Amino acid sequence: MNTPKTLQLLSGNEALALGAYHAGIQLAAAYPGTPSTEIMENLSRFKDIYAEWSTNEKVAMEVGMGAAYTGVRAMVSMKHVGLNVASDPFMAASMTGIIGGLVVVCADDPQIHSSQNEQDNRHYARLAKVPMLEPGDSQDVYDLMGYAFDISEEFDTPVLFRTTTRIAHSKSVVDAKGVRTVKNASPAFHFNVQKYVMLPVNALPRHAFIEKRLLRLKEYAETFPMNKIIRNGRKLGIVTSGVAYQYAREVFPKASFLKLGMTWPLPEKMIKEFAASVDRLIVIEELDPFLQDNIKSMGIPVTGKEFIPLVGELNTRIVTESGIGAGLLPETEKPDILSPADGLPRRPPLLCPGCPHTGIYFTLNTLGQRNKLLEAKGPAEPKLIITGDIGCYTLGAYPPLNVLDTTACMGAGIGQAMGMEKAGVKSKVVAVIGDSTFMHSGITGLVDAVYNDGHFTILILDNHTTAMTGHQEHPGTGISAQGEPTNAVDIESLCRGIGVKDLKVVNAFDVKALRDALRDSLAQPVLSVIIVRGACAMQVKKRANPRKVDAEKCVQCGYCLKLGCGAIQTVDGKVFIEPSLCAGDACGICQQLCPQKAIGI
Repeated sequence: MNTPKTLQLLSGNEALALGAYHAGIQLAAAYPGTPSTEIMENLSRFKDIYAEWSTNEKVAMEVGMGAAYTGVRAMVSMKHVGLNVASDPFMAASMTGIIGGLVVVCADDPQIHSSQNEQDNRHYARLAKVPMLEPGDSQDVYDLMGYAFDISEEFDTPVLFRTTTRIAHSKSVVDAKGVRTVKNASPAFHFNVQKYVMLPVNALPRHAFIEKRLLRLKEYAETFPMNKIIRNGRKLGIVTSGVAYQYAREVFPKASFLKLGMTWPLPEKMIKEFAASVDRLIVIEELDPFLQDNIKSMGIPVTGKEFIPLVGELNTRIVTESGIGAGLLPETEKPDILSPADGLPRRPPLLCPGCPHTGIYFTLNTLGQRNKLLEAKGPAEPKLIITGDIGCYTLGAYPPLNVLDTTACMGAGIGQAMGMEKAGVKSKVVAVIGDSTFMHSGITGLVDAVYNDGHFTILILDNHTTAMTGHQEHPGTGISAQGEPTNAVDIESLCRGIGVKDLKVVNAFDVKALRDALRDSLAQPVLSVIIVRGACAMQVKKRANPRKVDAEKCVQCGYCLKLGCGAIQTVDGKVFIEPSLCAGDACGICQQLCPQKAIGI
């Protein structure tokens, strides 16, 4: 049977990019972050739109606002914590409204697969008083994109489009029958101070507009085609949205469902009619009781979070067990839990073999006597306090390196180091940040440290990519999101221009140079910046001369194992280097460190 060409197997992120493209977007801006990264990676393949990796989510949001003001359709995408960064312009966009459609895609991460928290960003829609759409699978993602832009333009508002990790990364068949149509091929900005300049005299009327807009949106939600009632039995009615709908349908096949594609504002009349048509109403949703609390506020008896977990991602097993606990399912429905297969190798989180961060982390470990911290029986202030940041270099917090004391959010490490130093800690303070994160929001911390006379050391680990999320470009690489050469921001010139006097650039694979540079900077009573530069191990294509261990010279001292390199392993108490993992000439750190000179080519 011939498959129609419109049918495609797409992940949620792929469907989102295609849906936005068919909906006629002309500009897309994003900052990479799991689980949203692939949206921009797919959009960047369409050469008839402008697509950029912005320096951070706030800038991406501002770029999207500017484009929408000229009448074109624009989309901004980010992971959930990115909306915290972008919240200032996001709230402003709600106030000014838009002209061309503006859709803000926010990918939440229930279960914290790759994030520092588990926040539920549905609250942002209520806070900003903007409409929010939530897909239940890739087909929903594709279909809702068209609605999102239409709603944005009809109601003069940005639209929040919320996905989750499971929706973003799972694949399902999509009937992508849309055809790209660009509504405004001639963008233009029209003078309108009352709309765009939020002086108090203009902002107050815009607030009144927002309240009226919300009332209009509530009426619209009642007839929104993606809010659907699926009738089955009347014994149990379930209100749900997103991927939770899939789990609920599988576990409760005889129940009736109100599946919400628009989850803010809620269709109150529709919910009341549905509630009246069933004997018992429950809500099945991930994370916070967002739907449940709002339905309760309508005066409707409803339960859900009394038995559905507040923490973590749902699945059919959890929903089933919750249903049994609530008396909605018989005990016989309890699923068997399969144990992991025996003999699977342990895979502790480690830096990659050949990682350019290994050498400086080993140096920090030894100079800071970090391993002694693990032996302390009570509170102990480290000899070196090391504030960290967000990126793959966060893995340095694990043994055997043990070199990070803090990790909070993007760019926070430099400000935290400043705060500790000004608080008067006795130890030397070092802030560690990657090049992409430095561009994202580390620059402002550095400006603060220069201006307020900080006396600590900042390590910028420059591997010339955004490695954590899959090697996306950033302003320091000189390559655009669409793979074209562009201007590169020079970190050394930027630091010197800000006012950094003690600046060093060190080869990440030269251990002696790393140790000398760090010792010198720590001895200086000024703000120091050391740029540790070396290519990401995953981008080194030529791997020659993997290192070997000379068994006759090796005394099994285990010093090389303190690097935490995945290529250096032990079997029956003897150290060897796995040649298929070793980066060879591109690294060589273990060879420099071996006290017995037992490692070589």
